[in-house]
Amino acid sequence: MAGERRPTAYPIREWPTSERPRERLAELGPRVLSDRELLAILIETGMPGGGGREPRTALDLAGDVLQHFAGPEGRGSLRRVMTGSLAELCAVQGIGPAKATKMLAALELGRRAAEEVRPERDRVRSAEDVYRRMRLLMRDLPHEEFHILLLNTQNEVLRDLQVTRGTLDASLVHPREVFRPAIVESAASVILVHNHPSGDPTPSAEDRAVTRQLRQAGELVGIGVLDHVIVGEGRFASLQELGMLQ
Repeated sequence: MAGERRPTAYPIREWPTSERPRERLAELGPRVLSDRELLAILIETGMPGGGGREPRTALDLAGDVLQHFAGPEGRGSLRRVMTGSLAELCAVQGIGPAKATKMLAALELGRRAAEEVRPERDRVRSAEDVYRRMRLLMRDLPHEEFHILLLNTQNEVLRDLQVTRGTLDASLVHPREVFRPAIVESAASVILVHNHPSGDPTPSAEDRAVTRQLRQAGELVGIGVLDHVIVGEGRFASLQELGMLQ
């Protein structure tokens, strides 16, 4: 690795930009950096020379830390560093309490992130799933609301977005208002949902026209319209199940 070949006599700030850990992270992202480079960013500063001792860069100190906590196979171990005490870290020459606490805090954050469980997302398997999700929100509204459910490739709901409020009309439901958030969220598909305040979910000619318009727009951007579910009083209509999506 280029950064580790640089002689310790030269401070990191004098290295070529392409070899400095912080600049490499900014340009290439953290994944390409070695454990030693990442620790060096946390350590920040090295140790000046003196008394016959050579100066040490932050990268040198990071290597010393990994060597200090090497396992039986002789390799540095971040897991051993993470479980080490503050006193053990401070036993490495050039590592004081400030540097040690910063490293322990960063490693603990990494451990917690690894253990963090992603909240379960609702998965849509049928039009009835959509109705159960949306009925309490929409069935008693005195006006029409048009929503979209953004789905991932597993048909899990990423977001529920209200697009319009008022009488559903093809001139009011513009494709860009539907597919802009779908593109931003990297949605694989969408489901259209709106309510009929009358309680009768039978699709109207305008409902079919809006669905046709949005399906055609979805085909152009590569995001499918899986269904259009209309919420009524105690019942619903699915244009997919009624064969009206063709």
